[in-house]
Amino acid sequence: MRLAFTPASATAAAFVGKAIRRRFGWIAVLAALLLGLGHGPAAAQPATQPASQPSAPALELQFPGPPTALDADTFYQLLLAEFKFQRGDPGGAHSLMLDAAVRLQRPELFRRAVDMALQSRAGNSAFNAARDWSRAFPGSDEPLRFQLQILLALNRPGEIGPVLQRLIQMAPIERRHDIISAIPATLGRLSDRVAARRVVHEALQAALADPATAATAHAALGRMDLLQGDHRAALQAAQQALRLQADSVHGATLALDLLPHQSVLAEALLRAYLERTDAAGADQRHDLHLAYVQRLLELRRVSDAQRELRLLTERAPDLASAWLLQGILQTNSRRPGPARTALLRYLELAPGQPAEQAARGRTQAYLHLAQLAEWQRDWAAAQAWLERIPNPEEAGFALQLRRAHLLARQGQVEAARQLLREQPELDDAQARRKLVAEAQLLRDIGQYEQALQIYGLAMQQFPDDPDLLYEKALTAKRAGQYEAMEQMLRLLMQRHPDYHHAYNALGYSLADRNLRLQEARSLIEKALAVDPNDAYILDSMGWVEFRLGNHAEALRFLKKAFERLPDAEIAAHLGEVHWVLGQREQALAVWRLGLEINPDNNTLLQTLRRLQAQP
Repeated sequence: MRLAFTPASATAAAFVGKAIRRRFGWIAVLAALLLGLGHGPAAAQPATQPASQPSAPALELQFPGPPTALDADTFYQLLLAEFKFQRGDPGGAHSLMLDAAVRLQRPELFRRAVDMALQSRAGNSAFNAARDWSRAFPGSDEPLRFQLQILLALNRPGEIGPVLQRLIQMAPIERRHDIISAIPATLGRLSDRVAARRVVHEALQAALADPATAATAHAALGRMDLLQGDHRAALQAAQQALRLQADSVHGATLALDLLPHQSVLAEALLRAYLERTDAAGADQRHDLHLAYVQRLLELRRVSDAQRELRLLTERAPDLASAWLLQGILQTNSRRPGPARTALLRYLELAPGQPAEQAARGRTQAYLHLAQLAEWQRDWAAAQAWLERIPNPEEAGFALQLRRAHLLARQGQVEAARQLLREQPELDDAQARRKLVAEAQLLRDIGQYEQALQIYGLAMQQFPDDPDLLYEKALTAKRAGQYEAMEQMLRLLMQRHPDYHHAYNALGYSLADRNLRLQEARSLIEKALAVDPNDAYILDSMGWVEFRLGNHAEALRFLKKAFERLPDAEIAAHLGEVHWVLGQREQALAVWRLGLEINPDNNTLLQTLRRLQAQP
């Protein structure tokens, strides 16, 4: 097909030439559109004209499919549309571009018409253009995706259902699960959650009736229920999904997200899925198992998380990320032997991970191995691990913090502080991080007065930060400044009545010093009402009950605390209750576990000396 500039279009050509000379940036957009219309570059050929007509240069464009009329006037129309758009007339530009798209039936032009309307914030015009595009190309899902995004932006949920239905129906069966499972996150942006849930239910009718997609569709509806806060309906949806398809990863993921709300029943569903032994879907199960461990840690169920990690590393011994998490968790629990074993196993498996993920993982492993060596006072080994970090620049502040701790442990405290102070602070968050890191370093090495000074500087800079006031209060407690600690914690309660850690800290301090025990219990009860699963709050409640002489209640709380978080200080308290109750073997066993966890814990060592016990 031939496009020729004839004398009839000479005026237009002259106008366009003048416009190009004045401003040519928009030509790139049109060039992309025109190049998209053909199979290859245009070929310039002489036009054959009747003898009575003057000859004119011609431009030949090759188009796929049936011939499309693209004459000089249409070419000029496209140029003019772009010119109008650049000159601040988006409405006129959109109309010209959409008219050309409808006449030429080209998806590139429809896309440009939609883009013009969107850039001009003309949502209705953009939607109408996308709808015309979809009518012109009913087999393409791209215009439907545009329609969906535009309707979401316009907050018009009533029109979304049919668009979603068509998107699902058009997708190959292997992709339908991904599309269906993505719907809740997509529609979660709508302000009317009830209407959104109704739209999803309407759109998923066919998917619910199809055995191949029914489980995924139920899980999607359950996720919409979860967004609305209807945890019971969400649980029922997860149950239905896993009843229809026992290996439904979408149903199991919904159960995982229900753990904080429907813990017992949701966890039973999740564990049934994770305990499957068939080879199909094993990788998905292992990834979800790792997410389950992380969720348990978020819920402060450390002991359960450790148990699940052991199971996971047995079922998937080559899952590198599980070993890394195991190493980090064991380090945080101050179990150097198991931590080192897990971290070294991760380093063996890391080459099988994607390069970027492996680099990040190695950095974490080397940082924690350096910390383990530091605890053993093996400074050379700690430094050697830090030097193996593959990308020191990317490790950033975490690496410098570890180096600072290493210097401080070797007595070079001023050098450590200077290293932290030299780190960049491009914003308030980085400035705060530097101050907190320096204060915690000083607190860790017993320089409490200096740490209090740094916390004071931080609070001058960030006066409304409750965490800074809390940490300063705990530092005052370590310094033996109990009156100052209580004043700070009460000020924190006054400013932030929902900051439950303050109630627990003051209540535990009173119980530990055997003072005002009824008040201590009342404070801890307030904290426990906010977070009934926090192991440290459970430990505080057990300890105040012990001080009040309620040994059976003390034993119940402390056992629960130790199950959730195997910690040396909790072991000291639990062992003492067993000891007072005459349960000497149980006491010695718990203390032995505590010493394995942290042989340097001051509370545990003082308890053993005071009771003259030798585990």
